[in-house]
Amino acid sequence: MPHATPPSSRRQFLTAAAAGFTAAALPRSAFAAESAATAPTPGPVRNPTAYRFAIGEIEAWSISDASMALKEGLALMLPEADRPVMRADLESRGERTDVLPLYVNILVAKIGNEVVLFDAGFGATKNPDNGWLMANLSAIGIAPEKVTHAFLSHAHADHLNGFVTGNRPAFPNAAVHCLREELDFWRALTPDFSQTKRDPRGLPGMIKSNRAKFDILQPQLQLHCEGDSVLGGAITFVPGRGHTAGHALFRLRSGSHSLLHFMDVAHHHTLMFSDPSWAINFDHHPEQAVDTRKKIFVELSTTHERAYGFHLPFPGLGRVARADRGYTWQQERWNWGI
Repeated sequence: MPHATPPSSRRQFLTAAAAGFTAAALPRSAFAAESAATAPTPGPVRNPTAYRFAIGEIEAWSISDASMALKEGLALMLPEADRPVMRADLESRGERTDVLPLYVNILVAKIGNEVVLFDAGFGATKNPDNGWLMANLSAIGIAPEKVTHAFLSHAHADHLNGFVTGNRPAFPNAAVHCLREELDFWRALTPDFSQTKRDPRGLPGMIKSNRAKFDILQPQLQLHCEGDSVLGGAITFVPGRGHTAGHALFRLRSGSHSLLHFMDVAHHHTLMFSDPSWAINFDHHPEQAVDTRKKIFVELSTTHERAYGFHLPFPGLGRVARADRGYTWQQERWNWGI
């Protein structure tokens, strides 16, 4: 992962993105159709933190909310006995071993007249290496009140926090969809963390924070079961349990085209593909998370379906292929021309 850009440079970049790339996003984007009618015709979008692509007739964007380096490195990975093998695997690929990269990719889709968001990132923070979603939405001409549907995969900070600004919803006109099991877990009298390897010191604060955010979002919540489809079948909830009790994946369909957004099934672009049994200690149910990853990778490597990874290198688009004892992530070639 590249060394972090100095905070002042990041702030300058994001300010420039919001001011300068908005116009660049207009000519080929349905998101900005109203402004395009009156604005001069600029060139195509070439914003390195907002990437436009298509899923059939669905206009979509990959939005970067963060690019970080987790200083714990391989100490986050399980099983502990395999860490020397993991290190050797990373070294053989020219990857860093002192830290683990953490990318945060937010999928945005225009489906008919609906503007749809999948998770909302970290929200506003004091860390210049995250919390970029709102600036990048502005850069492509999307105001928060224009989002009509939002999907929550699970309630970890990098997915949930951006749904709330202060004490109010960040996307006030959006229905917020999530699996009932996820909400029930966090609202339980004593959420069960008995299987997780997370640092227990952070759990009470996380539970309190998540409950407060769900209370703020309550009027907008729409609860679902695995397999439910919404927006005329354009979006389907796919089982992804293990990372959390109600971890959801999402399949988007348009005609013969589809994309599986596999969220936190993989947190690293090589480790969890080289050996799907390698896990991260953020999982609530590690064994179940490994089983889910193996199932999803078998499916994707067999069908060759296009996929999108929340924590994979931006823009997070690619396919899963078999390789040696495991798999590889085949990053999709960038195409600025669409």
